[in-house]
Amino acid sequence: MSAPLYHLRGLEVGYGEASALIVPELSIARGSILGLVGHNGSGKSTLLKLLGFLLAPRAGELFFDGRLVDAAALRAGHVLRRRAVLLGQDTCLLKRSVAANVAYGLRLRGQPYTQEAAPQEILAGALGLVGLDFAEFGARSWRELSGGEARRVALAARLVLQPEALLLDEPTTGLDRASVGHVQQAVLAARETRGATLVIASHDVDWLKSCADQVLLMDEGRITGVL
Repeated sequence: MSAPLYHLRGLEVGYGEASALIVPELSIARGSILGLVGHNGSGKSTLLKLLGFLLAPRAGELFFDGRLVDAAALRAGHVLRRRAVLLGQDTCLLKRSVAANVAYGLRLRGQPYTQEAAPQEILAGALGLVGLDFAEFGARSWRELSGGEARRVALAARLVLQPEALLLDEPTTGLDRASVGHVQQAVLAARETRGATLVIASHDVDWLKSCADQVLLMDEGRITGVL
């Protein structure tokens, strides 16, 4: 496996006086798929937010791509968040078409297209990864989507950004079996075709084991074992 994309050492995250996450040491290899399993409140979401540079540790060190993520780097967190993208548990779409939702992040970054492909081809590729046909869904309003379709559109909106790290919090919750299969296809494609590193928290242990290289068990804010 290649050199770590993330390395955590002596790290602690807290809310008030309580510690929500304590990680003595953790390396996440570039191009790997890491699974996180644990009950609600075990620290999975906190770890994902930390890796997505949405939280600052109150102790310890976080390295990304070999560089220390210090207070100055976190203050300019938008730079890091271009490289690591989080899909949280809540599916929030813009009140726009499916195509506009998928394109939104690209436009925010000033990258509506590349020289290699037209904008429509880029959006169609991202939707295709989650099993949605652009011709059928591109012009569809967000109101016309089922819960599972909305979740897959939200994932496509992250995939189109081609992040180095893709962080997914319960990506299959509420999805039917076919949609779960499309999410797995997208996860594997992000790694195989784009070299992404993925960290996925899920209660679906069997599904997680089917796509992750390693699954860590978390409890009370700590990594307690490997499944």
